[in-house]
Amino acid sequence: MTPHHDGSALYVSDPAPDLGDTVTVWVRVPAGAGVSMVWARSTPDGEPRFAMSSVDREAPGEVWWRAEVEVHNPVTNYRFLLVDAAGRYRWLTGRGVVAHDVSDATDFRLVAYPPPPAWHADSVVYQIFPDRFARSAAARDRQVPGWAIPCAWDDPVIGSGPQTPIQFYGGDLDGIAGHLDHIEALGANAVYLTPIFPAPSNHRYNASSFDQVDPLLGGDAALHRLAKALHDRGIRLIGDLTTNHTGHTHPWVAEKSLYYVDDSGRYEAWQGFPDLPKLNWGSPELRRRFLDPADGVATRWLRDLDGWRVDVANMTGRLRGDDYNHEVAAALRAAVPGALLLAEHTHDATGDLDRDGWQGTMNHAGFTRPLWTWLRSPDLDLSHFLGVPVPVPRWGGPAVLATMREFAARVSWRSLTNSWNLLGSHDTPRIRTVVRDPGRGEVAAGLLATLPGVPMIFAGDELGLQGVNGEDARRPMPWADRSTWDTATLHRYRALVGLRRAQPALRSGGLRIEHVDEDVLAFWRETPAQRLLVLARRASGAPVPVPHRGTNLYGGAALDGYLPGDGPTLQVWVVAD
Repeated sequence: MTPHHDGSALYVSDPAPDLGDTVTVWVRVPAGAGVSMVWARSTPDGEPRFAMSSVDREAPGEVWWRAEVEVHNPVTNYRFLLVDAAGRYRWLTGRGVVAHDVSDATDFRLVAYPPPPAWHADSVVYQIFPDRFARSAAARDRQVPGWAIPCAWDDPVIGSGPQTPIQFYGGDLDGIAGHLDHIEALGANAVYLTPIFPAPSNHRYNASSFDQVDPLLGGDAALHRLAKALHDRGIRLIGDLTTNHTGHTHPWVAEKSLYYVDDSGRYEAWQGFPDLPKLNWGSPELRRRFLDPADGVATRWLRDLDGWRVDVANMTGRLRGDDYNHEVAAALRAAVPGALLLAEHTHDATGDLDRDGWQGTMNHAGFTRPLWTWLRSPDLDLSHFLGVPVPVPRWGGPAVLATMREFAARVSWRSLTNSWNLLGSHDTPRIRTVVRDPGRGEVAAGLLATLPGVPMIFAGDELGLQGVNGEDARRPMPWADRSTWDTATLHRYRALVGLRRAQPALRSGGLRIEHVDEDVLAFWRETPAQRLLVLARRASGAPVPVPHRGTNLYGGAALDGYLPGDGPTLQVWVVAD
């Protein structure tokens, strides 16, 4: 055990303070760590200020120190100075304990901006790609659009090439409504839909209008029906908003002032694709159309939706010398008070969080990527690693933990726990393709359910669906042929989601490492009322001695002084000592 602090209720008295509040913070120090004095350092208005800590209480083998931190700025950084009897010191920041001076980048944070909606951190999100989830009886009578290649539900997906965005399977919103029993039985309590606006593609990220729900999905009335059916079951509904670009068939394109246009009249476009012209957030009229309280794109659909996942949030408002990103995020958040506003970043989102804008991110950098490197199949032959033009590397537990800490340490606990952890999505290979072995797949799903952050499950992962890239991963849900379902995987997902929803420590507890080696990650999730020990093991090895006993909640036998050596395995114990 090493000195520890995080942003959970065990260590912070108020996770949502107001400016001017004083918050009590605790640091947990092993009794034999040689710490004789602890200072809490904050930086009000950019200038360091030290507050002397005092011993709050002692427990077997540990001492709890207490300090007060004033929330002087909207984001208040703080860290701990640990001093021994000889005057030597170490720092405790979000990265851990270090014996040298470090920058403020990994300081802990208290955030006084209004918090995300209270329901979100307790959510399990189920992602649906509407064209491939399910189609209703009414979908069969709709005319296939001229841009589309019509497909039967069991036709194979074209995994690459120019035809991938125009295969049309005809899934619709009433089709989703017909399978809510499956979603509810899985334990998900939020549904995230990829775009639902009209567009000449199956993915609909090239919107031709924001004024209506695509008639091919059933139109506005179908969205209202789906939202009501979900809300009646206590399930939230999250939409997908493209703030960076539209499609080239959008009527706004005729108004060049709303877009970036070069001197030759050519429209700037996302990643150079001419059918995705880039919106210019320097335009007051564009801002009005998105943010108008009565009829803005971001506001009007919240009559049915509970919030937005924002597509390409990292690029929104950014082009060469222009950077309106933080302004846009803050304006969107002000326009949709009480709603979720979650940003898509496929790499490092830390510089864009902990402001008055995005409330969290899709945590590719701090969860998906390190998890893939640890659990990937030994013979995985993918040529790209989530956008990096190299195969997926093979890392051991220490490297995985270091990567997760690197990104978690650069955001507040609030941003971390309101970000989506995901094993994959409609933009990536499927997790079953990455790990291949169902046992490692269970470990992946187990970490999704037990680490801090909101779990996001891409529809079909719970059935063991595969896919070698984002397009191939968008295979239709095999409702008619349940013989293709991996029912063991489905049962594990249901059990793990149920475990998370039943155990408060898995949703709101702190995170403290017990043991890490090449094949093992063992960690605590703790609240003032509950202590859970989680073991994730990717391969069999020697049992690891631990001075604890506990009752098994998932995956094995009682804990009796050793972390078991069998693997792959995911096990969870409640520990009373």
